[in-house]
Amino acid sequence: MATVSQWIEGARPRTLPNAVAPVIAGTGAAAWLGAAVWWKAGLALVVSLALIVGVNYANDYSDGIRGTDDVRAGPLRLVGSKVASPRSVLIAAVISLLLAAAAGLALAILTNPWLIAVGVVCIAGAWFYTGGSKPYGYLGFGEIAVFVFFGLVAVLGTQYVQALAVDWVGAVAAVVMGSLSSAVLVANNLRDIPTDTESGKITLAVRLGDARTRTLYLTLLAVAGLGTLGLALATPWCLAGLVAAPLAVRASRPVTTGKGGPALIPVLRDTGLTMLVWSIAVGVALTVG
Repeated sequence: MATVSQWIEGARPRTLPNAVAPVIAGTGAAAWLGAAVWWKAGLALVVSLALIVGVNYANDYSDGIRGTDDVRAGPLRLVGSKVASPRSVLIAAVISLLLAAAAGLALAILTNPWLIAVGVVCIAGAWFYTGGSKPYGYLGFGEIAVFVFFGLVAVLGTQYVQALAVDWVGAVAAVVMGSLSSAVLVANNLRDIPTDTESGKITLAVRLGDARTRTLYLTLLAVAGLGTLGLALATPWCLAGLVAAPLAVRASRPVTTGKGGPALIPVLRDTGLTMLVWSIAVGVALTVG
């Protein structure tokens, strides 16, 4: 039976900034329109956190029963390491996704019913990333999905449920969040190229190969930097987002120096911290600017 600490590790806390940062950025974008609604931001945060925990447990379950995680360089996986049964991890995934659905349904009812369809697509995307007979995460589309769901949908959705509108500021913030969130997955899949190749998991990193995957990671960081400069057209205070640059540099160092395997694990943490610090700085800038 898995311990509490193992269940927490299985939820992959290093990925939680991918859920928190887009909501902060989207709330800042709503505040820029003079329409921040804090309790709606709180509900959006519940949706985002529950969704990413559900995704992580669902991936643990699906990859575990396929045998993808039998040989792994990354953090603990509950099913792959056999510290928890597949059924218990599946239940944890379902509970998390149901919580996301409940909070999302409340937001949709209080905002606009068509958002229910968006929620259904998000939950389907969470499950079929590694679940089902043809998971899209095994076909190289994971980074695109992360960009869409934890970038465009998360930021613009958070802005919309509060302001009932989206604008170019929210769109640029969404691109920045999507790029950094995708960079987290790129770093994860870069680390796992050898084991994913062996298990038949054809991620984008496997398709691109080691060198081009490292280039992709750095490109995504560059897009985030350019987006920050673009937001300065709204208010120069958004240049405060550059305070996250040292974290981005630290995150990129193992990538640029050719590190592999477990040495790439800190890249996930530092890229996530880059997202979080950027979202706070820019969110505050948009609120007061």
